[in-house]
Amino acid sequence: MSTKPSETRKIFTERLRQELRADGDRSHAVSDARGAYREAACLLTRFDPMLLRLPGEGRATGGAVLELLDDCTAMGVKDRAVWNLKADVRDEALRGLAGPEAARLALEGNLDQFQDEPGPERICLAYLSGSRPRPADQSPGELTDTLQAVLWLSRVPGMSGLPDVDELQHTLERARLLQPLERLVREPFQGRARELDELRDYAGTPAESAAGPRNEAATASGTGSRSAPVPPLVIHGPGGMGKSTLLAKFLLDSVPDHSPDFPFAYIDFERPTLSIHEPVTLIAEIARQLGIQYPAHRAELDALADECQQAAHSQREGQDRVTQLHQLATTRSVLGRSSSQEFQLLATERETDIVRRVADVLVRAVAAADQENPPFVLVVDSFEEAQYRGSPVLGRMWAICQAFQNVYPGMRFVVSGRAYVDHPARAVMPRHIELDELDPQAAVALLASCGVKDPDVARVLADRVGGHPLSLKLAARAATLAGSGADSMGELIRSLPARRRQFFRRVDQMLVQGILYDRILNHIANRDVRRLAHPGLVLRIITPEIIKNVLAEPCGLRVETLDDARLLFDELSRLDLVEPAGPEAVRHRADVRAIMLRLPGGDRTDVMRAVEQRAVDYYAAREGIEARAEEIYHRLRLNENPRSVEERWLPGIERFLAGAQQDMSPRAAGLLTAKLGGGAPDNVMAGADQEDWERIAAREVEDLLAQGFAEAAFVRLGERRPWTPCSPLHSLLAETLNRLGRRDEARKAASDAIASAQSAGCAEQQLELLLLSARLAEDAGDLANADRELRVAEDIAVGLGQDLEAMGALLARARLTAGAESPDPEADTQLAQQLRLLPDAVLADQPALVRAVASQVYAQDPGALDHTLKVVGLPTDDEALETLGTAIGRAASRQPGLLGTLMDILGDAAGPSQPQEGDGPGSRPGRSQGAGPSNTTEILRLARDRGTLNALARRLLAVRDKSGEIVAGVAAAMGAGANGRTKRRASAARPAEGNGSSGENGPVRPGRP
Repeated sequence: MSTKPSETRKIFTERLRQELRADGDRSHAVSDARGAYREAACLLTRFDPMLLRLPGEGRATGGAVLELLDDCTAMGVKDRAVWNLKADVRDEALRGLAGPEAARLALEGNLDQFQDEPGPERICLAYLSGSRPRPADQSPGELTDTLQAVLWLSRVPGMSGLPDVDELQHTLERARLLQPLERLVREPFQGRARELDELRDYAGTPAESAAGPRNEAATASGTGSRSAPVPPLVIHGPGGMGKSTLLAKFLLDSVPDHSPDFPFAYIDFERPTLSIHEPVTLIAEIARQLGIQYPAHRAELDALADECQQAAHSQREGQDRVTQLHQLATTRSVLGRSSSQEFQLLATERETDIVRRVADVLVRAVAAADQENPPFVLVVDSFEEAQYRGSPVLGRMWAICQAFQNVYPGMRFVVSGRAYVDHPARAVMPRHIELDELDPQAAVALLASCGVKDPDVARVLADRVGGHPLSLKLAARAATLAGSGADSMGELIRSLPARRRQFFRRVDQMLVQGILYDRILNHIANRDVRRLAHPGLVLRIITPEIIKNVLAEPCGLRVETLDDARLLFDELSRLDLVEPAGPEAVRHRADVRAIMLRLPGGDRTDVMRAVEQRAVDYYAAREGIEARAEEIYHRLRLNENPRSVEERWLPGIERFLAGAQQDMSPRAAGLLTAKLGGGAPDNVMAGADQEDWERIAAREVEDLLAQGFAEAAFVRLGERRPWTPCSPLHSLLAETLNRLGRRDEARKAASDAIASAQSAGCAEQQLELLLLSARLAEDAGDLANADRELRVAEDIAVGLGQDLEAMGALLARARLTAGAESPDPEADTQLAQQLRLLPDAVLADQPALVRAVASQVYAQDPGALDHTLKVVGLPTDDEALETLGTAIGRAASRQPGLLGTLMDILGDAAGPSQPQEGDGPGSRPGRSQGAGPSNTTEILRLARDRGTLNALARRLLAVRDKSGEIVAGVAAAMGAGANGRTKRRASAARPAEGNGSSGENGPVRPGRP
C-alpha cells in the first residue's frame, strides 16, 4: 500500500500553512515526535511516510509526513510517494537509538514496508534477532545488503557480534569476481569430463580441488624456474558448444569455497570496459583481480592498474596519429608506416614492462601467503576478433604472456576463440582443445535438466538431435510444447531425420535445428504473430513501425494502422525467442538467429527475400547513419554487388555493422571486413571480390610490417595475383622488398607501379608510390631523383585540389632538403605559408600532419606553433609529454633564472595538487595516493587531465628563453611520433653531454617560489 497523491497534497498544504504562520526562524531542535519517527525509519532503505509506524502503534497515523518532511528525499515514480532519510539524519538517528532492542522493535513495527522484497532491512532484522547470516554463503546482491546493514548497525549503541567491515567488503569483491563465472554455469553442467581433465592437467590442478595437495606439475609450475615457456592452450569449436561455460566450470571447481589459494584472472573481451585492441586494458584487469585476491598487495596492484589506464590514454593518442597519417596518400608510405612501427614497438615495451611488475607483485604475494607455488591461470574469453594472420594484438598478447611467464613461470594462458591462427611472434606452438558434441550420456542429462523427464524420450531425442547443446535445448523446448502425449512426442521424433555418418553431421545439425525451431514457432498461439516470427529473423530489429511497413505485407497480413502493429508487437515481444532491443523494439535471440540465418529458407525463401527488399526500401527513405547501416546490411544479405553497395557507404556506420559478417555470404562479408577492419577467415578471403581481398590483405601486410615481420609480409604478398592497378599492395610490395634489403628490386617495383597507376588514373595510389619512391631514392643517396618525385607528387595534389595531400608532399620535400649538405629554406617557407593560408577547419581534419608541419617550420615562422596550438593542440601521449618535460627540466637546469617563471606556469596548469617536499627530480611515477606529482612529466599529465596543457604550452612559448630550448621542446613535443626533423636539430630532444641533466626528471616543480 502507498500514499495517494491527493492525501499527500493535503498534508503538504497544511504543513506549508504552518510554515508561513511561523514567526521568526524555525528552531533547529528536534522534537520528541520527530526524533521518534527518525528512529522508526533509520533502518529502512525507503518507506511510505503515510504507513510509517512508531514502535507499539497498532496503525499508522501519517504523522511522519509532517515530521520528516525536511529530513528526507523523495523517491519513486507516478502515484507512489516513497521517501528515504538523508544520510546525516540517518546517522544521527542510528546513534541515538537506545540499543539493539530499540532497533529491532523499530524494524518489526514496519515489516509491511519491506516484507515483499530483499534488502538490508532483512539482514538487519536477522542480526538483531540473533540469527546471523553467513557471508560465505551469500550472493553478491545479498552481500551488498549485508554490508549496508552492518554499516548501519555498527552505529547503534551496544550492538555487538557484527562481522568486520573490511573482511565483508573483501568477501563482496571476491563474490563479484566470481559472479560472471557463476552466471555461465547457472544451468546444470553436463559432460566435458575429458576436457576438464585436460584443463586441470595443463594448469597443474588436481581434480578434487585447487586447494588440495598439489601434483608434481603444480609444484613445478609456480615461482620456480622452467627450461622452456609453457605454451598457451586454445579452446575452440562452433558457436553454442559451451566454450565459455567449460572455462567457468573449470575455474569455479578450482576455487572451492572462494579459496584464495588459486590465483586466476578471467578476462571477457565482450565487457565494455575492456578493449581487445588495447592489450594494456587486459593487464589493468589482471592487476585489479589479483588485488582482490591478495588484499595485502591491493594498493600496489591498484597503482599498476591506474598506470595501465594512463598507458591506454597515451596509446589511443598514438593510434589516432597512426590512423591519421595513413589516411593521406602523401603521408601513408613514409610518416604513416614509420609511426606505425614506432607505435607497436613502444606499446609492446610499455605493456611488457607493466606486466612484469604485476607478475613480480604476484611472486611476493604468493610468498607472503605461504602458498606452495600455485599456478596462475589467465583465461581470455571472446578472443575471436584478434585471431587473424598478422594481428598486432596477437603479437602483443604473445609478448605479454612471455613477459609474465618469465617472472612467474607458473603462469598458464587459456584462450577461448577460433582454432589456432599462427603468428610470427609465437615462441612455442600452442596446445588446443576442440569442443565437439556432447557424448550421449551428457546429451540425455542436458535434456533432462531442460525438462524432458522421460529417460526413454530423452535417449531417442539425443540420438536424433545429436550432442550440440543449442540443438538439445531447442529439442527440450519443442518437447515441452508438444506435451507428454505419445502421439505428439512420436510426431516430434519422426519429424527429425536419422543421423548419418560424420561427413553429413554438420548438414544434419543445421537441418535438425531448423525443424526444431519451426516446431517451436508452430506453438505460438496467435496465428498472425506466428506468421511474422520466422520471416522476422532476417531483421536485426523489430518495431511496430517495421511490422507495419516491412513485415506485414510479405507475410500476408493487413496491418493498416500503427495501433494494429503495436498489438502484434506486444504479442511478439512476449515470446522467449526474442529479447528487448530498446524502447518499443525487440530482436531475435542472437544464438538462435545466427543458426537460422545459415539455413535455406525452403518455401519461406521468397517471403524472406521480400522482407529484406522492403527493409532496403524502408531504410533507404530514412535519414541518419543507423538507417543507412541497416539498408547496407540488407543489400548485402540480398547479395547485391559489393561495388554498388559501397557507393551507399557513409562515414560512421561502421559501429552499426560490427560483427555482421557472420550473417553474410563470403563475398558480402569480404566487403564488410575490408571496410570495418580486422582479419577474415579463409572462406571469406576465398569468396571476396579481388578489390576487397586486396584491401584485407593490405591491412594484414601493414600490420606485419609494423611489427617487423617483413618475411611473413612477403609470403602474404605472393597470393592472388595479378593485382588491380590501383591496389594498395603495389606500394607494400616495394616497402617489403626494401625492408628485406632488396633495395634495387624495391625501387623498380615502385617505378613500375607508378607507371601502372598513372595509366589507370589512380591518383591516390600514384601519390603514395611517388612518396615511397622518393624515400627509397633518398635512402640510396639519390637526392635529385627524390626531389623530382616529390615535386611531381605536389603538382598532382595541387591539380586535384587536395590541399592537405599537397602539404604532405611539401613536408617530405622540406625534410629532404634539411638533410642535404646545402639545406634549401624554400620548402620550409612554402610550408609555413600553407599553414597560414589554409582555413582552420581544413587543418583540423588532419591534426597529426599539421603538428608535424608546425614542428618543421617553427624556425621560419615563430607563430606557427602558437597557431597550431589554437587549431589542433599539443599531442597528449606519453612521448609528447616526456619530450616537453625533458626540455623544461633542461632549460631550468641550465638557466636558473627561468625557474620561478616555469614554476608559475606549471603550478597554474597543474592546479592545487602540490608535490611533497621530499620529491626529487629523479623520482619515478607511481607515487602513493594523495601525493603530488614527482616530476615535470607528471605535472604535464595533470595539466592534460585538467585540460590546461595547451594553455601551458602557449605560455611556455612566451618565456624569454635566449637559448631557444623551451620553444624547441614545444616543437619537438608537437612532432612527437611523426618522425619529425625537430628531433634531429633541436637540442631539447636529447640531453647535452656532460651537463648532468636528468632529462625528463628535471628539477622543475609546480608551485610558487
